[in-house]
Amino acid sequence: MDIEIKKDLASNWFKLIQDAICDDISRLEKNKTKFKSTSWRRSKKKDEGGGEYRIITNGKIFEKVGVNFSKVYGKFPKKFQKNIPGASKDPRFWASGVSVVMHMQNPHIPAMHFNTRYICTTQNWFGGGMDVTPSIKDKKEENNFHLSLKKMCDRHNKTYYKRYKEWCDKYFYLPHRNEARGIGGIFFDYKKDNFERDFKFVRDVGVTFQMIFNNIIKKNINKKWALKDKEMQYIKRGRYAEFNLLYDRGTKFGLQTGGNVEGILMSLPPIAKWK
Repeated sequence: MDIEIKKDLASNWFKLIQDAICDDISRLEKNKTKFKSTSWRRSKKKDEGGGEYRIITNGKIFEKVGVNFSKVYGKFPKKFQKNIPGASKDPRFWASGVSVVMHMQNPHIPAMHFNTRYICTTQNWFGGGMDVTPSIKDKKEENNFHLSLKKMCDRHNKTYYKRYKEWCDKYFYLPHRNEARGIGGIFFDYKKDNFERDFKFVRDVGVTFQMIFNNIIKKNINKKWALKDKEMQYIKRGRYAEFNLLYDRGTKFGLQTGGNVEGILMSLPPIAKWK
């Protein structure tokens, strides 16, 4: 399959899943809180792509949720080339993806994150995953979450869940705190075995995330919470912010490739606390 066709298929899917997730969020908010949409360009002087990020703040369910789509291209800065597979041979790149970060009003509903991307240099690969960060432990919800992920992974390859769960646990870890960011999920990168199979898996990851966040929210939205629960949520959000600013690959990639700063930092919570 021609590489340009692969790029179109991937970026069109990412735009489609952005729309689908935003529609679900709007329905959960009963269309009373609207997305603020911002389109951006990577360069004002030449065509290097861009994207659109959509944000809701102070909704009934979502204290802050961002859904970002991007499709950018150009050349990697010299200092960044050695960190990207295939870029040392040729600095030109093309990248598209979608990312979602949800911070909730109700502390019984965990923060949730999802992203998938397709990156092309002299090599081409998919990456992404999803993870959940609760501030109140719920072992049953945790087990259900991982069971859903395992079922989805098993549809594609029986080895995926164990591999990608371990990768997620290792990735979403704060070494300076000696603690995990949340209860994990799946994480994968440099996935380039077979475009058709890999793309099918990536699409299933997106649809499964839709199912998971809808189910978690509907199960927990009416649970009562106290001020101490909100304080616990704020502390957990502080850890979330630390990870995204210190370790997150997507944040570093976006900043080092001239992405939109507001779109890149949309993952940060509206209110966080440190003790």
